[in-house]
Amino acid sequence: MEALIDQLGFFNEMATWAVWTGIVLVFLIFGFTGAPLWIWAVAGLVALAGLGAPVWLISTFLVLAIIFNVKAIRRVLLSGPVMKLLEALKILPAISETEQTAIDAGTVWVEGELFSGSPDLKRMNSEAYPDLTKKEREFMNGPVEELCSMVSDWEVFQRRGFDDKTWNFMKEKRFFGLIIPEEYGGYGFSANAHSAIVAKLASRCGPLATTVMVPNSLGPAELLMHYGTKEQKDHYLPRLAKGEEIPCFALTEPNAGSDAGGMQSHGEVFKGDDGKLYLKLNWDKRYITLAAISTVIGLAFKLSDPDDLLGKGKYLGITAALVPSDTEGVELGKRHDPLGVPFYNCPTRGKDVVVPVDAIIGGVEGAGNGWRMLMESLAVGRGISLPAQAIGGAKTATRAVGAYALIRKQFGLNIGKFEGIEEPMAKIGGYTYMMDAARGYICGALDKGAKPAVVTAIAKYNFTELGREIVNDAMDIVGGAGISMGPRNIFAHSYVSMPIAITVEGANILTRTLMIFGQGAIRSHPYALKEIEALMNKDVKQFDDAFWKHIGHVVKNSVRSLLLSATRGRLASSPVSGPAAKYYRKLAWASASFAFMADIALGSYGGALKMKEKLAGRYADILSWMLLATATLRRFEAEGRKKEDEIFLHWSMQHAFYRIQKAFDEIYSEIDVPGLSWLFRGPIGLWSRMNRIGKKPSDKLGQKVAQAMQVRGDQRDRLTTGIYVPESADEALGRYEYAMKVVEDSFPVYKKLYKATKSGEIKKAHVLKQIEPALEKGVITKEEAEVVRKTEEARFDAILVDEFTLEEYNRSAVSEGEIPMGYRKEDGETVLV
Repeated sequence: MEALIDQLGFFNEMATWAVWTGIVLVFLIFGFTGAPLWIWAVAGLVALAGLGAPVWLISTFLVLAIIFNVKAIRRVLLSGPVMKLLEALKILPAISETEQTAIDAGTVWVEGELFSGSPDLKRMNSEAYPDLTKKEREFMNGPVEELCSMVSDWEVFQRRGFDDKTWNFMKEKRFFGLIIPEEYGGYGFSANAHSAIVAKLASRCGPLATTVMVPNSLGPAELLMHYGTKEQKDHYLPRLAKGEEIPCFALTEPNAGSDAGGMQSHGEVFKGDDGKLYLKLNWDKRYITLAAISTVIGLAFKLSDPDDLLGKGKYLGITAALVPSDTEGVELGKRHDPLGVPFYNCPTRGKDVVVPVDAIIGGVEGAGNGWRMLMESLAVGRGISLPAQAIGGAKTATRAVGAYALIRKQFGLNIGKFEGIEEPMAKIGGYTYMMDAARGYICGALDKGAKPAVVTAIAKYNFTELGREIVNDAMDIVGGAGISMGPRNIFAHSYVSMPIAITVEGANILTRTLMIFGQGAIRSHPYALKEIEALMNKDVKQFDDAFWKHIGHVVKNSVRSLLLSATRGRLASSPVSGPAAKYYRKLAWASASFAFMADIALGSYGGALKMKEKLAGRYADILSWMLLATATLRRFEAEGRKKEDEIFLHWSMQHAFYRIQKAFDEIYSEIDVPGLSWLFRGPIGLWSRMNRIGKKPSDKLGQKVAQAMQVRGDQRDRLTTGIYVPESADEALGRYEYAMKVVEDSFPVYKKLYKATKSGEIKKAHVLKQIEPALEKGVITKEEAEVVRKTEEARFDAILVDEFTLEEYNRSAVSEGEIPMGYRKEDGETVLV
């Protein structure tokens, strides 16, 4: 009997454990799927009843369930007091008017999915991945190709600008009207085409790309198209498209750089003697591209109307207007010298400049709306021009470095076979594949009408930073060929000019620490902005709705993060099969952990989060690499899962998750959570390091990427598509291409010489000294001997650097009229002292 009782007790204990396990599993499922609150309440009541809980406990739970689920009661008993507490503690950040405008500018795209913690991976994999239209492709293969062939990057730097033939061609072929609609004489090209054109020009000559991209980016045309009056559009757009007007846009000032809202330039409305309304403008601007040669200035300034002549108040705020450059009081004609890069980057000033009030973009209705116009335009522009420049340089580096690594020999081997060279080469190729994926992915969204300010900030920051890494690595690989200036040098000018891209359109430090996560956390979070607005409006109903959904959001992501981490993402579903599936699951894991930790940061720091720039930068890194990973996955699927491209997919995705892991580690080490910091520095941080979401790509994988870059064919062409590749072997990249071809073609002959050397049939020596012995022994034929000579000649020519006579060097090293150091003028001649 005792044994039976013991056995029954055992089964009873097991049953209890089974019940508790079932309850835990049910609640984990509810948390993972984000079940609504009423389902939690029903499940809780069932669990309590099933476990035989006392009546008082069930009754108490029922009362709480009613309070939490009946909104009218919840608002009075919970939401109202919580709202007052949050206001007192200033947990949520206050938003200024300028910040609100910046946050409202643009739209939320896939970054919202990543912020959600449970991204719709199917939707993200279904986003448009565009191609050029027939008309756009014809322009790329026609005028763009011809313009590239007309320009020599070296000569542009020596000349400090373009010749008249190049300027006239750009105007004739309407390169300044790429985005202007056809009805106004432009092309009306897509964002994708605009990006591809700038990238191709950048692959040939940086200043050429800059000159074309600025009028097609933030400038009068962009603003007029969206906000101009009919009269303004009809007058300016056709003239801008044809190059009859050269535009610039004057925004930056000495005391208003990244903080454009701090500008001091101002305008005042007044009534003229003729009874008409005018603006009197005063400004001091700098870093304005094309200003010195502009015919019309788009000007940003703060507008006041002391007599309220416009009927909109005395202080209207930032406004944008069009000012003809020949207006009295406008000062132009000077240039800055941005690291010696010869594009027109200039100051402009205006003293008591008077223009009609209808010079305001959008007319009177546009007065005071300039900040909104600028934020919305920048929200798009950051995703096109500078990223396009970066990808143009990245593809050129990939193509040139791949060829150079095959051509250049040291210690009897092509340097591309050295592991020390393979490592940076893998980064160059992998980054290029990933960046081009993101370029297409983002342009596809822009062409569908999205204006994702956070995503375009991610693009601007990451493309320029990765571009800087690429050019640094390329310089290391080519060595002396990179530091010796001249027409043979492919990389030096890109290396010198890279800090310009890092600085403009929002300095990268600010973009990373403030815009991507600081503003992104408010803009892209599903509930944060709604809560802030509710607090500002003292709207309990709105706050109640957002706050409790936010609580559910936190619970859901905490459970998702826990379970996806424990299963390494296997609980998540993938929208695809094949090699990309595992990365989609990891992306879901990363998103859940990121969303949970983002809420931890918002809850811990509240309004002070915007000052925690180091921490915000690490969150920005996670969001950035999740987006780059998303774009890479989309590219691989959109291009038909090409087997040979799997190495680029794997390298890119593994590197992305490695960077995500690194950022998580730094967050866990530094985040300050009242009473819980030890948890993140201890168990959670330790678990994260043990159960890493990603690690660096293996050396073996990197080797495969590096080797693929050194093989001519479809894969290399696809990786570097859309850049300018000169046909002539007399040009820098063309010389590399020619040498690479002859080196590849001669592989069979060199293999014969290698075997003969290894067997002792001919002595080990430089290959040119082996030709005669090899001919005598019948190892190679006369035709094959000529192939070797031709190959070595091409190889030698490709690795040469430029050299100058002293006269040539001094002529190119100083401006016209200057006397070089160590020389003097004598009878009109410059002679050595």
